[in-house]
Amino acid sequence: MQLVGSKASQRLDEIGEENVTLLPVEPEDMWHANNLIGPDDVVRAHAIRKVTTESKTGSTQSERVHTNLTIRVTSTFFDPGASQLHVSGTVIVENNFVSLGQYHTLDLELNRPFTLWKKYGWDSVAKETLSDALKQDKDGAVAAVVMQEGIANICLITEYRTVLKQRVDSTIPKKRSSSTEQDSGMKRFFDKTLGTLMRSIDFSTPRPLLLASPGFVAGDFKKYISDEGVRRGDKTMMSIAKEATVVHSSSGHLHSLNEILKSPEVMATMKDMKFSKETRYMDDFFDKLKRDDGRAWYGTAPVEKAVREGAVGRGGGVLLVNNSLFRSMDIAVRRRYVAMVDKVKEDGGEARILSSDHESGQRLDALGSISAILTYPMLDLDEDEDEADAEGQAENEDMVI
Repeated sequence: MQLVGSKASQRLDEIGEENVTLLPVEPEDMWHANNLIGPDDVVRAHAIRKVTTESKTGSTQSERVHTNLTIRVTSTFFDPGASQLHVSGTVIVENNFVSLGQYHTLDLELNRPFTLWKKYGWDSVAKETLSDALKQDKDGAVAAVVMQEGIANICLITEYRTVLKQRVDSTIPKKRSSSTEQDSGMKRFFDKTLGTLMRSIDFSTPRPLLLASPGFVAGDFKKYISDEGVRRGDKTMMSIAKEATVVHSSSGHLHSLNEILKSPEVMATMKDMKFSKETRYMDDFFDKLKRDDGRAWYGTAPVEKAVREGAVGRGGGVLLVNNSLFRSMDIAVRRRYVAMVDKVKEDGGEARILSSDHESGQRLDALGSISAILTYPMLDLDEDEDEADAEGQAENEDMVI
């Protein structure tokens, strides 16, 4: 994502909000844009609008025209597979083709700038998201193939999300068949997987490749890549095989990515990447949760109380929040979580905003999308909730006649 010069027209002065003009240059930028744009924000971008005109004789003619539209956002839809972002809302600046109040969906495109006004200003979370989007020294994405006999899931693990690029299915003869038939079936499977991998992932820029499977499938596939590279005289393929890391997984399905990312081999290879750090934080949280020593809490009310007491601060305090919480339609809810992030940073702790599109964020989602590692134990943080529930039940019983 690039920040470019913006010029607000006089018609936009009345909005009175600070704006930025951004230029998405790669598919990952659309993910950042989706996190930046929220309900009631204002977006101005290129649009194609179908316009119907009527002649003096009463005949009508329809044509598609290119124009710039300014809308107040009501919703967004992000397609992670295609990295496309659709922003819907009502038109707030009319022109020759649209009137005020008409509904339109903008399709944000790569290499076309758009301008964003934040309805409620640029809070700390929005600024951090913008900073991440503009970061030039991004770590390269990691390619991964999670496989077992007859199944291969080809993924691209970026700093912020996991994208399933392709799934390969191939029929492998059962082991009771002759070994020649089974070897032939595995060769077809490896050939199909390798071809799909090379088409789906761009290896022109060197990137790590993870091969994971139960048993010896991943190791055999690595050898197959190396042998094919030698046979074809393909230096890129030989380099891919040489640098590939083989790890064990319980299955060849996508959910096994979580155990793969926290394996020692992968952690050593990618210890500085953002998603690797977040996986370690989640593992550390669950370890402390198992100990039940009062240093790991999850859920909005207990975590908020711990933050308010200064227990998530300097000396190991970590706040983990899913980015989905900052997309609430209720601005008071968003401000509540922004205030927690600001308080933790002020106290010297670490606040990590996890992507709900990543494995670590999906694990956090099961805990209510927020958790915290405390610097010192605190007990009965959820006592107020239990008491409130008990009081609510008592009131309900009293009302029964």
